[in-house]
Amino acid sequence: MIPFLDLKAQYRDIKEEIDQAIAAVLESGQFVLGEQVEAFEQEFAAACGATYGVATNSGTSALHLALLALGIGPGDEVITVPFTFVATVAAIHYTGARTTFVDIDPRSFTMDPNQLERAITNHTKAIIPVHLYGQPAHMEAISEIARRHGLPVVEDACQAHGAEYQEKPVGSLGDLGCFSFYPGKNLGAYGEGGIIVTNHRHYARTTRMLRDWGQERKYHHVLKGFNYRMEGIKGAVLRVKLRRLQEWTEKRRLWAACYSRTLKNSQVSVSVESPNCRHVYHIYAVRSSQRDALQQTLLSAGIHTGIHYPIPVHLQEAYADLGYRTGDFPHSERAAREVLSLPMYPELTPAAIDKVAAEIRGFKEQKRAA
Repeated sequence: MIPFLDLKAQYRDIKEEIDQAIAAVLESGQFVLGEQVEAFEQEFAAACGATYGVATNSGTSALHLALLALGIGPGDEVITVPFTFVATVAAIHYTGARTTFVDIDPRSFTMDPNQLERAITNHTKAIIPVHLYGQPAHMEAISEIARRHGLPVVEDACQAHGAEYQEKPVGSLGDLGCFSFYPGKNLGAYGEGGIIVTNHRHYARTTRMLRDWGQERKYHHVLKGFNYRMEGIKGAVLRVKLRRLQEWTEKRRLWAACYSRTLKNSQVSVSVESPNCRHVYHIYAVRSSQRDALQQTLLSAGIHTGIHYPIPVHLQEAYADLGYRTGDFPHSERAAREVLSLPMYPELTPAAIDKVAAEIRGFKEQKRAA
């Protein structure tokens, strides 16, 4: 059996360091925020090329607070893509603002800058490009449009730890960058977690207060805030894992190159790294017009896969009130029908990749023969 993800293998590899880090937090008694979280904030922000880091209890919370720090609220519009995890849109709605969608570039799965400008109105207050699957969005074009219209950019980098655009880390390319540390992410906590990174002192101060009941110091509540704090054990675990992130990323990139090479003539469309980008392959997604049948064939062979994501947000029942319909964003809708996420984690092996590729090629040969 080849799992889609193997968190147990990762833990076994770093067990001694993890256990020591957790024990140190237990001894310290600093279970919420504390020294370990503060150290992780500094270390992760530095890795992103940012000055400030504000750890939160989830990537969703990070996005929510980033928008609030920008003053986003009822009556405002925020532009993003429909082909993303629903949290991107949920965070916008938490502020009372409305989501406006633009379609994706079908090769990169990220925001198409050519469609961005026409979506901007007098009510637009921010743009959220999503670095989906670990692929940086087209930030040069997006940022240029944002500057021209005086709009801030919030990077949804929840799947893109360590990714780079034009040799600069994602997260520091916009006004604020938001990351998730959900366990399955390239840098995953043992539980939920997130962080905001920024080079703007005001945004850091505001989000730091908002995540902790709006307090500037204990019992002095400057803002109406939230309980979005990171726990001490998660900070300690993430510090251990951050030291391995570069190594793990190189493994992912190696396995992605192996997939692309072995699947080159398989008649599925392989993942493509955009120019000037360092893709970190949180997800290695192929495309097939017979995606569901292919997934079942792989499952029958003991190969577990995923679909990220089968329904674009504009067609989700929960967001029907936005008024979008089938056909509004054809590239997102086609991707949702075709993408299949193959097993991807640093502990994969060449033999596992060869087996996955062989099954995919065999599937295509059967369909041609039929």
